[in-house]
Amino acid sequence: MSYQSEKISGNQYKISFTVPAEEFDAAMQKAYLKNRGRINVPGFRKGKAPRKLIENMYGEAIFYDDAFDLIFPDLYDEAVEKDDLFPVDQPSVEVDQIGSGQELQFTATVYVKPDITLGDYKGLKGTRHLHPITQEEIDHRMSHDIQKMTVSEDVEGRPLQEGDTANINYLGTLDGVPFEGGQADGHDLKLGSGAFIPGFEEQVVGMNVGDEKTITVTFPEQYHAENLAGKEVQFAVKVNGASHEVAPELDDDFAQDVSEHKTFEEYRAALVKELEERRDKQAESGLENELIQQAVDAADGDIPEAMINRQVDRMFMNMKMQMVYSGMRMEDYLMYTNTTEEELKERFRDDARNNVKTDLVLEAIAKLEGIEATQEDVDAQVEEYAKEINQDVAAYKATLSDNQKEAFKDLAVTRKVVALIKDSADIDVHEGSHDDEPIDVQEVLEQVSGALEEKEETTEEKKPAKKTRKKKDEEPTEG
Repeated sequence: MSYQSEKISGNQYKISFTVPAEEFDAAMQKAYLKNRGRINVPGFRKGKAPRKLIENMYGEAIFYDDAFDLIFPDLYDEAVEKDDLFPVDQPSVEVDQIGSGQELQFTATVYVKPDITLGDYKGLKGTRHLHPITQEEIDHRMSHDIQKMTVSEDVEGRPLQEGDTANINYLGTLDGVPFEGGQADGHDLKLGSGAFIPGFEEQVVGMNVGDEKTITVTFPEQYHAENLAGKEVQFAVKVNGASHEVAPELDDDFAQDVSEHKTFEEYRAALVKELEERRDKQAESGLENELIQQAVDAADGDIPEAMINRQVDRMFMNMKMQMVYSGMRMEDYLMYTNTTEEELKERFRDDARNNVKTDLVLEAIAKLEGIEATQEDVDAQVEEYAKEINQDVAAYKATLSDNQKEAFKDLAVTRKVVALIKDSADIDVHEGSHDDEPIDVQEVLEQVSGALEEKEETTEEKKPAKKTRKKKDEEPTEG
């Protein structure tokens, strides 16, 4: 076998192959042996018909695909490895000559990892944003611990008030006639939640446990059930029971119950330290991203569409998995946002292109600077990740595949490149507040999920190379 590779564009190579006739004939024989049992030839049992007879009946082209597939992968991989090419997509193959007794001639055109022309990546300017910890942040963090210790108690000796959860029976009638979906027994309703149509919950407030009352409300004009839209109806309501949440006193006992600290002040100081550490980590990440982006913007390279497309697909799948973890479906998200899958992927393209270019730039810097990862560097990355996912380091390390180990090695190299960029940078520190907080993806997903629920309530990696040949229902009281 002989081959010749030539660069036909910035990131595209064409490899021309010539395979001796005897090698191709051997592949044809293997293809015959592989397929003869599936070919019908009158007068012969399956698998017993001679090759020549089959070729006379069907044409020898019947074995071309399998013969080619027996030859192509090893030849292609050998050529790519010898010429230090790094394909980023499956090759497009064109067969120029094929047939028994003659050389097999074909070409493989493939996009490879592009060359990157680096710009400035040392002496950059960046800002480390260290906003002060606010009382609001402290209260928000503390609220999680408060919720753990909050208990529910029965309402006794007083009328119901907003915030209570009332257990009620209700029966709705229109002109004295019960309507579909207007009845329930033992329904828990948190007063002030806005779960029922306007005016309902407000009239339950003030009732006592055991009270019965007829409530008059008017359905919204745009209500989904046309027979109720804009209509005035009556609900017979009985309060079976009620409960309310009792939050703990924020004292030393509370601190001891939710933490290892003995006093509330020690507990609060620990929360502030936790928030400061989180802020510092985010500030460092923001600074690194700012500096990396400057290095990426200063570099130049022709990014193959195949690499961008693959990154788009990866981003789409990551978003889909996040939705699954949040109890959502991509189909629901697309419906709610009135977006198609193609439109959503198109929105990813700019970020995908930048992500691919970022990887290529960091890789180019590592190569230029001779940066490599030692085993200690890799072990440090593995340990850090294992701790993040609350896994025993030794146990987690024992489960790693070769691909995962290589990924941690790449990560270790990346971290050393980022450290080089940051260590050479001119960094300012900004300690004031800032308005551009990072987007909380989980919070966005929860908001969309909640909106979907509300809407429902109101409406009931190697593929085969491509070869071409050529001769040269909701309850009506809920709003």
